Amino acid sequence: MENVVSSTMGAVGIILGYAMAGFGIGIGILGSKIAEAVGRNPEVKNEIVSSMMMLLIVASIFVLLVFAFCFMLLFFNPFIS
Repeated sequence: MENVVSSTMGAVGIILGYAMAGFGIGIGILGSKIAEAVGRNPEVKNEIVSSMMMLLIVASIFVLLVFAFCFMLLFFNPFIS
């Protein structure tokens, strides 16, 4: 049983690490493309920023769902009976 718990904690750490790394890389790429788009066409800055905010909200909700899944694995582990 201790082996299952330690393996689960290791997997949760890996899941959270990959989720945060992916989120950070995605935000960096999104920010660079937004800066490029505003630099090319500054008149539509408000529309670009509002669409960027919508994408950030969706990505943040996805990361929160990953956190919820990890906490569910930690506290309500289905592999321990």
